[in-house]
Amino acid sequence: MSLYRSLILVASFSALTALAGCAKDPSKEAPAAKVSEPAPEAKPEEKPAEPPPPASPTEAPAAATPAAAPAAPAADGLALTGSIGAIGSKVTGSHELQFKEFKGTIALKDGKPEGGALNFTVQTGSLTEIDANPMKEKFEGHMKSPDFFDAGKFPTAEFVSSEISAKAGEKGATHLVKGKLSLHGVTKDVEFPATVTVAGKDISGKTEFSINRKDFGIVFAGMPNDLIRDGVVLKIDVKATLP
Repeated sequence: MSLYRSLILVASFSALTALAGCAKDPSKEAPAAKVSEPAPEAKPEEKPAEPPPPASPTEAPAAATPAAAPAAPAADGLALTGSIGAIGSKVTGSHELQFKEFKGTIALKDGKPEGGALNFTVQTGSLTEIDANPMKEKFEGHMKSPDFFDAGKFPTAEFVSSEISAKAGEKGATHLVKGKLSLHGVTKDVEFPATVTVAGKDISGKTEFSINRKDFGIVFAGMPNDLIRDGVVLKIDVKATLP
């Protein structure tokens, strides 16, 4: 093969790769979650109890001050339905996944999301690709392998909220949700915007936010000419019904 022809082939391959690189990155279109190492749990200080001063024989004992009424606790968790999924992408395109099996609850406090709670657990081995793909079975098997979710070793991924506060955000978000996300054997503190609404007896929660998969130990690079992007979009669209 002549040097000229070799240069033409290399140039053609480079051009095709550059064109493929024009595929959009879904993680750039979603708000990025704030991800950090879990804060150490605070240990309460133990102080020795001080005995009350002796009552004066000439004074009547003071009337006991009634204890303040405790804040109304969050309502019992209500079972979630809906969908939980993810979008990953590489140079040439993207793949959207959905987890067919998950369980979770959402709870309100005084009838409002603020101060309530959200948690869910997904079975990583239940993932399925929702896009049309002639290599669907092979692709799903690869996603469950140690290169990605490693479903055999880490059969579940879990989120447990620590705070839900009212805060307007991007794309109509009404709340900021904080909590711990455990994925691929790694647990991180995360914060992300969500739209949480209560209408009559219907509660709904919806969010799309991006995380860096490498923060959770998923580091498979992909093919040299079709690298996998670090950003992954998590999609949550759940609802519950008050009794």
